Amino acid sequence: MSEVIEHIVSAFEQRGSQRYGSEAVTQLEHALQCGRLAMEEDADDSLVTAALLHDIGHILDPVAWPTDDEGGLDDRHESIGHSFLKEHFGNQVADPVLLHVPAKRYLCTKHPEYESTLSPTSRKSYHDQGGRMSEKELKLFESEPYFLEALRLRKWDDTAKEVDAETPQLEQFVPIVRRCLTDA
Repeated sequence: MSEVIEHIVSAFEQRGSQRYGSEAVTQLEHALQCGRLAMEEDADDSLVTAALLHDIGHILDPVAWPTDDEGGLDDRHESIGHSFLKEHFGNQVADPVLLHVPAKRYLCTKHPEYESTLSPTSRKSYHDQGGRMSEKELKLFESEPYFLEALRLRKWDDTAKEVDAETPQLEQFVPIVRRCLTDA
């Protein structure tokens, strides 16, 4: 196993059992559900990897996570994850991860009813992350090369919060993740 993949697996082993805010699932459960949803929709390996690792910034960030929905929930995890993923996987994996936060803002702006589908933690972080987008922000987001992938990832992110959902094990994603490594 590559050093990068060992680092990812180790991070999930060490911090994947933690929750973020009031979410009912752990970081690992959420990641596995996102990865499974991407696979079920026949996403390519890069997008499956992005779905699995979209919140890796929460896990790599040494700062303690909030355990409730009080206070600020904008920890910039998308930027932390993007930096790590771009170095090892390139833009096809990293950019949808960076864009999954603005994708939530985009969906809530374009489809105001979308906000009501968000979990309490996601709704709180949506407001902490800037809330509705301006027309300029909408156009800028739509011009991003991985805009459509980010929207797919966002929808999986918002539905991957089922308690006790059946998912593949993390090890089953390793071959997919390995194929996406830039140095593989």
